[in-house]
Amino acid sequence: MKLLFPGFALLVLFSCRSDEKKIQPVLEDISESVYASGIVKSKDQYQMFSTVNGIIKEILVTEGESVKKGTPLIRIFNKTSVLNAKNAALAAEFSQLSANQGKLDELKGAVELAANKVKIDSLMLQRQQNLWSQKVGTRVQLEQSELAYQNSLNNYRSAIIRYNDLKRQLTLNASQTQNTLQINNTLADEYILKSEVDGKIYSILKSPGELVTTQSAVALLGDGESFLLELQVDENDIVRIRENQKVLISMDSY
Repeated sequence: MKLLFPGFALLVLFSCRSDEKKIQPVLEDISESVYASGIVKSKDQYQMFSTVNGIIKEILVTEGESVKKGTPLIRIFNKTSVLNAKNAALAAEFSQLSANQGKLDELKGAVELAANKVKIDSLMLQRQQNLWSQKVGTRVQLEQSELAYQNSLNNYRSAIIRYNDLKRQLTLNASQTQNTLQINNTLADEYILKSEVDGKIYSILKSPGELVTTQSAVALLGDGESFLLELQVDENDIVRIRENQKVLISMDSY
């Protein structure tokens, strides 16, 4: 038994050691992740809206195309605006001073005729006054000459007023119709939608023949090189985020 005991003790010792669990600590950094949902946006991204109502006549660009500021994108047609522009052009042409020169010449002739009448009646009055000073003629003849001179003078002044009023009225009409024509030309330019930025066409939201209103977007544009992430972070995680903190982002869809 003495020979067996040491062997038995050794067997028990090795059996206990084989069941031991070893732990080796390691010093490493701990990484935390913050999950957030959101969207990817282009820098300076904006939705294009029309300032007028109408039907899309032509789309001049394609999605993904790069454009410069001021590039025409979409042409809109509105029959009423076309007719208004034509009417404004006709009214402007009809109201030009050159087109109404005949009316001015007519009144100008009346002014000249009235001026000549004033000269004649003035001479007649002077003669009658000279005769009256020489005791020739009657008081009635003198008064008639004075009355004729006053009437011709009043007619001359009235002719001048009518001429000036007509000239002002024609000038006003010409200016107003020209302004109306410019307004219609400006509105006509608004029926061509143009890019407000140098960038890329990301989406065209309408098709030719569709109705466009001032309430509905027609295209999505933005910078073609720079992008922004708009993320919604849970209130429990937002406290872990700091300004200017470097962020490693992984997206499931890209």
